[in-house]
Amino acid sequence: MNLLVDAMIVLLILTNLRLIASSRITSCITAVAVQGVLLGILPLLVGTDHLTVRACMLSGTATLMKGIVFPWLLFRALQASNVQREMEPFVGYTMSLLVGAALLATAMWLGGQLPLPVPAASPLIAPLAMFNILIGLFAIVSRRKAVTQVLGYLVMENGIYAFGLCFALQEPLLVELGVLLDAFMAVFVMGITIFHISREFDHMDADQLSVLKD
Repeated sequence: MNLLVDAMIVLLILTNLRLIASSRITSCITAVAVQGVLLGILPLLVGTDHLTVRACMLSGTATLMKGIVFPWLLFRALQASNVQREMEPFVGYTMSLLVGAALLATAMWLGGQLPLPVPAASPLIAPLAMFNILIGLFAIVSRRKAVTQVLGYLVMENGIYAFGLCFALQEPLLVELGVLLDAFMAVFVMGITIFHISREFDHMDADQLSVLKD
């Protein structure tokens, strides 16, 4: 079972690298959707030796929200804005991969130094959580398009969710579902904001909003 968890964590790391290496926004949304599905499956593999109703509820809800609902909302916003690529990011894609490798090394070190109150199902879960948070922050500050910045927020939330898997036996289910609800509302509001930005200004470059005058 641990080998399967580790393999899924490696795939999750690759989805993060895909997010910062691709200029096609549809590919970025797809990578985050795949990440959501994988994270949705993880509660079935960690924390207990047998399936429980609680784990199945968490897995089903997370998979639905992270793998289907969030990407669908972002695809709808993308279609409304008629934007397909992140053309001029603040940090180029080759440099982004180098930064991603450095962030991965940092996350591995931080995850190894972090003392956990209970043993995790895999020693890679904590580094994965840190890596997601760092990549999410990097995507937010290094990309111009509002959709890509929303994806960065989602990846950050996925990192918080992954970190919660370290304590899967101790976390109340309502707390976990509450985090998902907060993320849903944030993405819903961001999707509406992206639509209105695109309709009013014919672009989604968030940095251009800083030059608006009263």
